[in-house]
This record gives sequence, structure tokens and C-alpha cells, in this order.
Amino acid sequence: MSEAELADNPYVEDPPTAFEPVDELTAIDATVQAKELRDAIRYHDRRYYTDADPVIPDRTYDALFARLQELEAAFDLQTEDSPTRRVGGEPVDHFETVEHVAPMLSIDQSGDAEDVREFDTRVRNRVGEVSYVCEPKFDGISLEVIYEDGRLTRAATRGDGEEGDDVTRNARTIGAIPQLLRGDYPDFLAVRGEVYMPKDAFQAYNKERVERGEEPFANPRNATAGTIRQQDPSVVAERPLSIFFFDVLESSEPWEKHSDALESFPGMGLPLNDRVETDCDIENAIDYRNRMLEARDDLDYDIDGVVIKVDDVATQEELGNTARSSRWAFAYKFPARNEVTRIANIAVQVGRTGRLTPVALLEPVDVGGVTVSRASLHNFDEIAEKDVNVGDEVRVQRAGDVIPYVEEVVEKHSEGHYDCPETCPVCDSAVEREGPMAFCTGGMGCPMQLQRSVGFYCSDTGLDIEGVGEETVKQFVDAGLVSDSMADLYEISKEDLLELEGWGEKSADNLLSELEASKTPELPDFLAALGIHKVGPETAKALADEFETLENLREVAEEGDAERLREIDDVGPIVADTIVDFFQSEAASRQLDRLLEHVTPQEYVVEGGDELDGLTFVFTGSLSESRSAFQDLVERHGASATSSVSGNTDYLVIGDNPGQSKRDDADANDVLTIGEDELREVLEEYGVTEWVGEA
Repeated sequence: MSEAELADNPYVEDPPTAFEPVDELTAIDATVQAKELRDAIRYHDRRYYTDADPVIPDRTYDALFARLQELEAAFDLQTEDSPTRRVGGEPVDHFETVEHVAPMLSIDQSGDAEDVREFDTRVRNRVGEVSYVCEPKFDGISLEVIYEDGRLTRAATRGDGEEGDDVTRNARTIGAIPQLLRGDYPDFLAVRGEVYMPKDAFQAYNKERVERGEEPFANPRNATAGTIRQQDPSVVAERPLSIFFFDVLESSEPWEKHSDALESFPGMGLPLNDRVETDCDIENAIDYRNRMLEARDDLDYDIDGVVIKVDDVATQEELGNTARSSRWAFAYKFPARNEVTRIANIAVQVGRTGRLTPVALLEPVDVGGVTVSRASLHNFDEIAEKDVNVGDEVRVQRAGDVIPYVEEVVEKHSEGHYDCPETCPVCDSAVEREGPMAFCTGGMGCPMQLQRSVGFYCSDTGLDIEGVGEETVKQFVDAGLVSDSMADLYEISKEDLLELEGWGEKSADNLLSELEASKTPELPDFLAALGIHKVGPETAKALADEFETLENLREVAEEGDAERLREIDDVGPIVADTIVDFFQSEAASRQLDRLLEHVTPQEYVVEGGDELDGLTFVFTGSLSESRSAFQDLVERHGASATSSVSGNTDYLVIGDNPGQSKRDDADANDVLTIGEDELREVLEEYGVTEWVGEA
């Protein structure tokens, strides 16, 4: 699409968020509007993924996307390369093996600078002086992506370098991979990229998995690998994958220099990493690696070294390849962030859903500048596979800010592996296995499940009841003040609190005030706080949007109408079944009835406007109401509320005890930092008179 056509596209510069009813459109009108929407969405995808400079808020983008889905469904207009293919499709039984258009070779590597200089000597002895291109070495999953006449026709994993799995359907769901190229592009183009999960997105996604009672991924690479090979594309669509392209495998119009090819990528819509450096000699390359090592932890993606490539393509061809690697490229690796230590013991933690998680208790060891004494063992199948037991010497890996995990057994000092316990280590209830995971069957009768569930109910993901943290809940459980469910919180008296260690008049009054304020929660917050398996804040909000009252939702779920639930955005078949199971559970129903004796969730009716359209807010610290209440307020009036500060953020709103990292990010990006009073003034300037907590 040309720049002139983009300028005339009504969905590019100032797109609407509301549209005329579909039944008022003719088929021709719908076809024209659908084409304009596809072009605009591709433009906004490029601005977001390739240029890192979005021009519309997420809410507006979502409205365009939803409208396109609506038109394609109503008029049967879906195309193979439509952006709506990103929502997934029918699962496949298996992946077909396909041959790559050109071998996807590995490259020689070393962490020793002298080996890098020897590589340079070999190159110059054979072809004379050369110029190098230096790139980050991404720690993700390599992908071959093929475009014919600018249209994505195939994507395949690296496999053995000669053949890989055809994952085209999954690749179409990744927003950063364009369905159509733009600008000037060859008739045939096969490019190589690295699919990855950004660190921030990985941490947020892992948090959601834990809240749903699912096992967290060990690190972003494992999450990426497990996702790209999912047989259900809709699962891939839900996970925050991205990609950097870094090589041309085959082209009908080849470039003379590798750097020229890379420079052309953004113009075609192919995301290119912004840390690439060109025109380097070998000492420049070594210095580049050292600078990237220093910057490593500040990047939002994992790298494990840098890649040094001869720039001139004809020289690359002259140098050629070995059976497994290219002679014109070399990877200068970072020092490994792993160490060997001994497992002193293995503890089994009990989570909110009863899931048992084994944790290795280690003899303390320094791993990349951090003292590590605990490491994840993930699940009991992995323990068996790695043959891990108490007393074994193991290699512990730490990637970025991810929890350290046991990578392998280095020396065996025990017999066999650690077995999953037959009974819960906390309450002695029977343990049931579900695949690699194990669960305590004690429910709320298990003190640890009770403690975790009540803590979750009070957390900022739930009702955000200030003053009720993990230690406080444990104190209540140990004292017998909380023995059955969340409802017990509302039956605690001031006298009960004053009898506990560390409680005085003021702290007791503060907590009772917080509990009183939590008795009329917003419906999305209440649903999220219940801890229904796989129902996080986003799904809870979607349910509240649809049903408006708890009674309406409960009636549908108790009738077992999973089909009705599956009609809702963010509610797939598995989530629908878990919602039905929760409300049909006799124990959960009893506890919910007890809770409703004290708590009255409010009817959820969203009313607002677009006064704040185009603005982005981030909230941090303790505010006068829950953080989600402030986020809902600005979103009701058209703004975006995000969890992290970036160059696109307009205001960082801080409460008491705010996090330092968000303030540092605000300073680095020249983002205005304001308090609650100033926020109210800002809203009034834009014509928003509503405020949190006001009817």
C-alpha cells in the first residue's frame, strides 16, 4: 500500500472506535471497509513491531481488529493473509516436515577472545581484508520464513538444519511476523529470524500461569520453544511472542552486502534489532561483544553472545561452509551463568490450587554475581528425567531475572531420583497426579492452600486489601482466626487482633477499615479474587462485561452451560469448563455462600467516553483505591493503562511506597510523574469529572 493510499485510509490517522451496524452495509461496502481495515492494521502492526512507535492506543487498535473480524464473519471475507489469522485456527494432529530452501547452518563459537582473533586470521589469510557486521546472538528459536510475491507462504523451525517442522499456522498468529511485505521486496524471499518472548512479557505471562494454577515456564527460551511447537494455533496466539530477522537464506534479488539486506528489512516490515553495528574490524567486534555483555541485563530479550559476520556476500560465498557451519561467521559467546553445587535437601511447596512444586535447597553458590541457595526443579517428571536426588552435585542455571533452576546432574551421589510424595507434606491428604504435576486433595482443609488462597484474595490481583500479606495470613491461620475460607476474615474482631503479637490499636483499626471497604468490590476484582482456576484479571473483566452481576454468571455456570461461556472473549473451552466446575463444586459453592454473607459484589456496567483517547497511564505504589480501580477509570474514558513505563507513556501516577524502577524509567523517557491530586486535575482538564470510589 502506497503512502498516498495510507493517507487516504480512514483507519490510519484518527480511526474510530465505533462503527455502523453490519446489517446496514452492502456486500460491496463491507468488502471495501475490510480491505481498508486490513491495510490499516498492517500499518499499525509495522509502527508497533518494526518501528516501535505506535500512533494509536491499544483500545483503538483492538476496535479496528474486532471490526475486521466482524466483517469477515458476516460477509465471508476472510483471506489467507488477513491479520485476523493471528487469533489462531483449528489444531493440527502433527507437523509436516519440510525441506529448507537453503541450509540453516550453525556457526562456530567460543568465549575466548583469542579464538575470535584466530577466526579473523583464517578469514584474512584466505580472502584478504574484510569488514564485519556485528549482531546480538539471540537466545530463542530459529525460524525460516518464506515470502512469495510479498505474501507469507511458509514458516518452518530449524530442525536439523536441512529440514524442519512446518509451523506456518503458528507463525501467522505472531503479530511481529508480517503476513504481507510492504515497500520494495523481491518476488521470492526466504529470511531467517529468531522467535523470542520479551522478558517483561515472560514475567507477566508466568505470573498469569501461576495465578491460574499452571506451572510457570523455566525461562523465556523454554516458553518460546514450547509455544512455537503447540499444535493448537489459538494457544500460540495467546502468548506474547515476537521476532527479530537477521539473515537472508534465499532471494530472487540478492543483495551485495549483508548489511544492505539488514537495512532493507524495516522497509519491508521485517523487525530488525536496533543493536546491529556495521563496518567493524575484529577489535571493534570484540569491543562490541564486551559492550553487549554489559548491556545484557538491561535488554528486554535474552542474548548469550554476539555474532560476527563477513559483510560482503561474494566473500561469504568464497569462504563457503563446512558440513555444519559457515566459515564466514563466528559467535563470540558470553560467560556461562551457571555453577556447580550440591543439593542439601528438596522441599515440596504447596500452592493455592494444591499444586506441589519441588524446590532444591542448595549449598549456597555465586551464579553470575548472585548468591543462589534455592533452585526450581519444576515438576516430578523432570526430576525423574534428570535423575535428581538429595546429595547430588548439579549445575544451576540463572538466566536474567528468572528463578534459578537445576540444569543437570554433574555427579551422582545418591541412588535413584526423588519421588513425588504420596501424601501432602502439610496436611497429609492424598496426592493425585495429573501428568507431570501433582496436587494435594485437601482443598481449604490444607492450611497451606487456605493460607495461599486467602492471601491471593487480599493481594493486588484480588481485592487489594492493604495490610494483609503472606505473613499476616499465616498468623491468622496459625491463631485459628482463619480456618475455613476468606469469609473468616470478615468475622475477625478488634479484640481478636489485639491479642496477636505485633498488633496495636491503630493497625487493628486500619485493617478493619480495609476489610469494611472491601465488602462492596467491583465485580471483575471479586471474580479474580476467588481464585477460580485459569481465571485471571483479564478473563474476570470479560466475564463481568458479559454478565454484569455475579448472580447472572453463577446461574449460567451452575446450569453447566459451558457453550454460553465459550462465546465470551478470553474464555476458551478449558477455561469455560473450569468455571463450570468451580460453581458446581459443593465445597466452592458453600464457601462462596459464606463469603456473600459479608461481601456484595457491585453490578458491573461500563459507562464512559473517549476524553482520554491517545493517552497512556502507568500506576505504581499504594493508592487510595485499588490500582485496578484507577486503571478502569482511565480506560473507561479511552486511555490505555499499562504495567510498564516506556517512551509512549504520558503519565506515571505514584502513590505511597512506589517502585524505584518505574520512576527511573519515567526519568529516562521524560515521562511526567504525578500524584493522585494531580491526576484528578489532569482528568478534569480533559473533561472527566468521574473519580474512583464515587458512584
